Amino acid sequence: MNLRSDRPLSWMPAVENTAKQLARLPGIGPRMAMRLTYALLKRGKQEIGDLIHALEQLRDEVRQCSSCGNFAQTDPCIICQGVGRDSSLLCVVEQPQDMLALERTGKFKGVYHILGGALSPIDGIGPDEIGVTKLLHRVKAPIREVILATNPTMEGDATAVYLQEILKEKDVKVTRLARGLPSGSDLEYADETTLAMALSSRTEL
Repeated sequence: MNLRSDRPLSWMPAVENTAKQLARLPGIGPRMAMRLTYALLKRGKQEIGDLIHALEQLRDEVRQCSSCGNFAQTDPCIICQGVGRDSSLLCVVEQPQDMLALERTGKFKGVYHILGGALSPIDGIGPDEIGVTKLLHRVKAPIREVILATNPTMEGDATAVYLQEILKEKDVKVTRLARGLPSGSDLEYADETTLAMALSSRTEL
């Protein structure tokens, strides 16, 4: 019997479908997705069940904070609830991962606003797509300083320049992370010491 076909895994749709879903995640290609699928199979039913349970919790319990846009299991999130935080300092970042990177430094005790991306006209991402209007609504008393912590990339720089301009009408101090960060990189990949220095040495715009 000839088992060759254009779809060699069609006789194992569960494996094929799992690999297809994993391949939809960023940074995971078809080959890696297949390796991960077989790795899961080798773990056994208990560990697969644990993963399914964790994903169900992720789906059912995690939501976006209506204030800052972070993912959290409460709304507002713990940071926006203000326990031990300085609500007069607002740090603007692109993604939740960037917020986590800054939190790991232990140096920032203010609150955050997560844009969800950076300006990129070529990709059709403008001010409306990153929620600039929502940010402007947040910038009012008691906020006295807005820290622009966008990534040191072309898109991040363009976003910071744009935000600097539209925040001029607000009665707040606008600063940006110092250039100790390597150009072209993302905050989430920077080490805690570099981020802490960039945060403490931020410059007024």
